[in-house]
Amino acid sequence: MRKIIALMHLSLDGFAADANGGMEWIAYNEEVAEDVYRLINQMDTAIYGRTTYQMMAGYWPTVLTKANAEPGELHHARWVEAAYKLVFSTTLDKVEWNNAHLARGDVAGEIARLRQQPGKDMMIFGSPIISHEFMRLGLIDEYRLTISPVILGQGVPYFQKVQATVPLQLTLSKTYTNGLMMVHYVRV
Repeated sequence: MRKIIALMHLSLDGFAADANGGMEWIAYNEEVAEDVYRLINQMDTAIYGRTTYQMMAGYWPTVLTKANAEPGELHHARWVEAAYKLVFSTTLDKVEWNNAHLARGDVAGEIARLRQQPGKDMMIFGSPIISHEFMRLGLIDEYRLTISPVILGQGVPYFQKVQATVPLQLTLSKTYTNGLMMVHYVRV
């Protein structure tokens, strides 16, 4: 059965965005990007909430026509252009990005349907609000987190609405030269 994997950039104190919704504090560089690009090759479905979808749809299609696009960035743009994109939103009327589909209702039912279809694993990219709902419903099988060396003090918390203990097993930890740490946890 296909897994749901959450990929999230976090501050050391667990925020997914600063108090203004910004993410400029993320210690992302080419070294980290290369590992993330390798990771997404195991996926064929991107899951977004409204805000992240609009950010991604406003940026990644433009990379495909950028004359000076970095090779890794271009690889990701091609991947996401072809990927099945599932967007959870109660406020959007439509999604227009290639291969994007709007889901308005039953999160658990939609995911159960997708899990039964053939394909690779599915990844929630960012999207802390929809991630909260996935956590509440116990739908996330793996957490792949990048932790930046910064304490924000306030912002958009990532771990919210977790109503029960979720035992995890660490399957990978890696520290990068810029101080960012990547950790992968699997539900046990």
